[in-house]
Amino acid sequence: MCSPLGYSAYLSTFPLQQSMLEGAAGSGAAVFLSLHISEEFGPDYVRRAEELCRWLNERQFRIIADVSVKTVERFGQPDLVKLARRLGLWALRIDYGFTAEEIAALADEMPIVVNASTTAPEDGARIAGRGGLVMAMHNFYPRPETGLDEQFLQESTRSLQEAGLQVLAFIPGEGELRGPLRLGLPTLERHRGGSPYAAFAEMVLRFGMDGVFLADPGLTPPERERIGRLAADGVLSIPARLDERYAALYGQEFTCRVDSPSWLVRFAESRTYSCFGGDVLPEGGKPRPKGSITIDNSLYGRYSGEIQLLRADFPADERVNVIGRVAQRYLPLLDCIKGGGRFALTSPERT
Repeated sequence: MCSPLGYSAYLSTFPLQQSMLEGAAGSGAAVFLSLHISEEFGPDYVRRAEELCRWLNERQFRIIADVSVKTVERFGQPDLVKLARRLGLWALRIDYGFTAEEIAALADEMPIVVNASTTAPEDGARIAGRGGLVMAMHNFYPRPETGLDEQFLQESTRSLQEAGLQVLAFIPGEGELRGPLRLGLPTLERHRGGSPYAAFAEMVLRFGMDGVFLADPGLTPPERERIGRLAADGVLSIPARLDERYAALYGQEFTCRVDSPSWLVRFAESRTYSCFGGDVLPEGGKPRPKGSITIDNSLYGRYSGEIQLLRADFPADERVNVIGRVAQRYLPLLDCIKGGGRFALTSPERT
């Protein structure tokens, strides 16, 4: 199990997000809300922001508001704690214009979120040492080629968590994307244009995030349902196309053997679910690219019936039959399967 998906809300796109957010009402999910986007400023900005916060609070969302000196100017409220109470904010994500001392003082009053990409671990530890809840949130990156790389994400996240902070990140959406570029809003550049579900799984299972937020306004129902299942029961759904003879494997829950090597996943329950009758006959051997699902045939003797999921490319082997393949956009999920981890093969058209 992991924290449920958090959402983002923007004044400019809220009508498009309302239906999806209604579906999560009452869950206590967190919602990221920026209160210093210049393009959204207008004569009625304060009123619209107050109405949005009221709507979110009525549905029991926990609001994390991104604030800066622009926020103070726009709302005419120099005391951020009073502003938070006025708007019903759960936490403040401090962007720029505030000293470390001011941030530490705010942390005495309410949960605080600092910038994970720019906050030194020692500064974060000093603020967290005051005793309040202090988190760190990575940015999202609208412009292609500017998102974080894996090494920086891993190293900065680990150092902040070791300093005692919870770390949060963003994944891009699908369908309705936020303007003006509409090219996705990922934290990790590699996630741009990919599956939001695969991005969520990676953030949680590979990079150890304490919370993940959808940065864009759109998310398709199948992706949302896959994310929901992973968050609820910890079972990683792997969308794949199986030979119809092996359709019985769909929906079955498997365990990755703890001694599986890095280049493949061994199904601990192979013998239990290999109820295909008699020997598995050879089929001539086919190339086994990354993402192939295979079963050992009778030429492998006592290993016949063993099922594997490949995390690397392998050549054809007459002793091994290829019975399916993971859908291309979900290949990143393969590196999310850990020894002892639970997973299930599902049809790409279903959750």
